Amino acid sequence: MSTATAPRAAAPAAGRRPGDIVFSGTALGAGILILLVLAAVTFFLVVQSIPALTEDPADNPILKGESFLAYVWPLVFGTIWSSLIALAFATPLSIGIALFISHYAPRKLASVLGYIIDLLAAIPSVVYGLWGALTFSGFLQPLYAWLNENLGWFPLFAGDVSATGRTILTASLVLTVMILPIMTAICREVFLQTPKLHEEAALALGATRWEMVRMAVFPFARGGMVSAAMLALGRALGETMAVTMVLSASSVVTFELLTPTNPSTIPANIALKFGEAHGTGVNALIATGLVLFVATFAVNALARWIVSRRAEFSGAN
Repeated sequence: MSTATAPRAAAPAAGRRPGDIVFSGTALGAGILILLVLAAVTFFLVVQSIPALTEDPADNPILKGESFLAYVWPLVFGTIWSSLIALAFATPLSIGIALFISHYAPRKLASVLGYIIDLLAAIPSVVYGLWGALTFSGFLQPLYAWLNENLGWFPLFAGDVSATGRTILTASLVLTVMILPIMTAICREVFLQTPKLHEEAALALGATRWEMVRMAVFPFARGGMVSAAMLALGRALGETMAVTMVLSASSVVTFELLTPTNPSTIPANIALKFGEAHGTGVNALIATGLVLFVATFAVNALARWIVSRRAEFSGAN
């Protein structure tokens, strides 16, 4: 009796070990610290934005007499437009690469490709910007001229073609390369988590490999693919240096992709004008940062909600 009851008597004391107390306290402190940092950033942006939203726009060296909404609207459009173009290119590429690595490539080739894709995330954004501005834009310019000549009737390819190739489409393609690693990595991990019993059952019923992927892998990974796309969208919305160095921007709203007149983005506008801003002009730029903060936070919150819903999927058990 004494030997049988000894482990039961010692079990409650395991939760009070010093190591457990230190670990749980550290984890709790880290979580609270994240919330405090987020609250501090929000408080700073809101307080610093108030002067730009309440004072006379005529006295603001950045707004120059126009309302804040009129000033920020083209920037919001350019930020969302360039990010959506990048997402449209990156999504099929990322899913295709991740699917090839997880289900089609030989094991050694898959490990090498996965390593190369992960390395792309380590390249600084300024390097992408230099590559896009000095090399990639010139490479794409003949293609832009061909598109304008043959598909100029389509609104996206209309207008006068940029002689340098530094357009909103070039900036979006650079963003595509930048968000490709995070999307591919997430999709690859989600594909690899597909229950093997589902895949084997589909193959046993006579399905081809593609039919197995379409019927077993994609339904299981749908939530993960959507959340990966939204996390990549959040990265594209906040990108600064690459867009600043590639894009020849102005405060316009246009859907034309090949012309030298392009909409700017909020991060690029802040980077270009912050050095010369003074007084309430700094507050105006911070206010545009608040708009970007809200948009990015909303995108990431939506992605997190999708991930949490997918965690309850019974097919993963």
